Amino acid sequence: MTTLTRPPADPSDRYNRHPHRLRSWLLEGMPEGSGKRQGPHGQPQANHTPQPWWKVMCLTGVDYFSTLGYQPAIAALAAGMVSPLATVILVAVTLLGALPVYRRVAAESPRGEGSIAMLERLLPRWGGKLFVLALLGFAATDFMITITLSAADASAHAIENPFAPDFLHGQEVAITLALIAGLGIVFLRGFKEAINVAVALVAVFLLLNAVVVLVGLAHVLSEAHVVTDWWAALNQQHGNPLVMIGIALLVFPKLALGLSGFETGVAVMPQIQGGPEDTEAKPDGRIRGAHKLLTTAALIMSAFLIASSFITTFLIPAAEFQPGGKANGRALAFLAHQYLGDGFGTVYDLSTIAILWFAGASAMAGLLNLVPRYLPRFGMAPAWTRAVRPLVLVFTAVAFLITVVFEADVEAQGGAYATGVLVLMTSASIAVTLSARRKQQRGRTAAFGAIAVVFTYTTVANVVERPDGLKIAAMFILGIVAVSFVSRARRSFELRATHIRLDERAVEFMAASEEGPIRLIAHEPKRLSAARYRAKLEHAQLANHLPADSDVIFIEILVDDSSDFEQELLVTGKVRHGFRILEVHSNNVPNTLAAVLLHLRDVTGLMPHIYFRWTEGNPLTNLTRFLLFGEGEIAPVTREVLREAEPDVTRRPWVHVG
Repeated sequence: MTTLTRPPADPSDRYNRHPHRLRSWLLEGMPEGSGKRQGPHGQPQANHTPQPWWKVMCLTGVDYFSTLGYQPAIAALAAGMVSPLATVILVAVTLLGALPVYRRVAAESPRGEGSIAMLERLLPRWGGKLFVLALLGFAATDFMITITLSAADASAHAIENPFAPDFLHGQEVAITLALIAGLGIVFLRGFKEAINVAVALVAVFLLLNAVVVLVGLAHVLSEAHVVTDWWAALNQQHGNPLVMIGIALLVFPKLALGLSGFETGVAVMPQIQGGPEDTEAKPDGRIRGAHKLLTTAALIMSAFLIASSFITTFLIPAAEFQPGGKANGRALAFLAHQYLGDGFGTVYDLSTIAILWFAGASAMAGLLNLVPRYLPRFGMAPAWTRAVRPLVLVFTAVAFLITVVFEADVEAQGGAYATGVLVLMTSASIAVTLSARRKQQRGRTAAFGAIAVVFTYTTVANVVERPDGLKIAAMFILGIVAVSFVSRARRSFELRATHIRLDERAVEFMAASEEGPIRLIAHEPKRLSAARYRAKLEHAQLANHLPADSDVIFIEILVDDSSDFEQELLVTGKVRHGFRILEVHSNNVPNTLAAVLLHLRDVTGLMPHIYFRWTEGNPLTNLTRFLLFGEGEIAPVTREVLREAEPDVTRRPWVHVG
């Protein structure tokens, strides 16, 4: 059996034909086989050793835990006096809903593919691809707003610090842009030792938050009237406790920012150290580590969310949460300055600024994981999107635009962030429900279905309340879809095979043609009668001047899923009605024919010739059939793919049409 691990002419080669220093730097590290690309978290890097789960938890925790910098203030502003009750409901949804869902996702996607890949497997062909593109739009919303919102809140902590120079006030946009630019520079230079940095940041940040929360609880206990005052005001405003709970249920979707981090937690799974018994097919140790990561992070965050919600509601006047107030976007920082002094408060601000900035790094890593994993493989992104640095520049530019449009306002971006988070969680709950149903696990199907209903309600309620999030996500989706299909059309004439193999009989066919040339006749696999093969041979002899004594082989391409772009190919040799046939299952016809021809040329050293007859029908219709279904006008497209892949005409396989 022969193998070719790389197509004869990789599409990315055209970027290297004319070496340029800037281009070489931008495309450094771009993999040769786009079908194998998985992004920074897709597989452990050659210079990186998998780490214990608690260290990897800190990498995803810079996103999840950093929301403590702004979540309590946003919750108080959105839910008012019922914020503590709504937070309790949020924690219940986290522990009883999101955590079980993502533990299941981790078990079914241990290589960091996440719920999007689960749905891709459950929903094949074009419908599945379009659904994935839509989810990528929401994921882009989630991660991009994480970058801009975190940087905006970091700038708020910097400006509101009492030691901040006066000239910084009113410069929120400029400071936010500077933080985002710094983040982009880090990724352009290379994102190394991220886990060690994350461990230090998370440890310091959680320790400082624990101090603030404990001091806040001590003040609540020593000033018990704040609790009775809150309860009296709550009763006066809403009366019946059942009404309070109902209101909390209605407003808790506004607190959905506290659910962020689970998707990133699954994405970093390949960085988790597995057990000695782990195999690539069955990484049980890694899955156990991911379960510990998700559970521990959820418990830590839940405790902080409940405690911070109560103390900020009890101890901070409601007016301070409003825009322009000292607690707006920084409730715990307000308490740190008020009860522990400006020195400690400044240390807290610096820690919050650092972890919020690094939360953007976690989100950027998530984007660099998602985009190369899907879009190039779908043919829906240019080849350069397999490289990190060009993507960093694109994402940084988009983050700049979002920051300017929203004027670095934390509250204004909260709706878009929550929408992205909730849609991904809803899709994950639907994915695990469908998975459990397929495996006939009735109890789990019902439980996951109930969770999916809760997340669907939360998502719809959030969208109705804050439609700006859906609008932003829709813009991302439209942009991704438009760019994707333009890119797919432009890349239509590329070789798409990532790996080609010939079975033993196919090798025998090639060995019988050792004196060459190799003559192939393209044949439709739907017409398999002996008469049809004889007619095709006679046509090639008459119309294409094929010598009567030629040693010919028929080649048939069976199109399985035309929505796929890249694929490994197995060339199978068969004998039917006395004729030798090469059969290939693929996602399209002309690109596959071209790849096989070049492969045969390289492994045999002989020049292949292929014989076609013209396809009937309207050229525009045939072009559409080619773009969508991998068929259409086969002969000229095959020739064009060969021309793109092999610039040397003397080494290019021959195409005969009659």
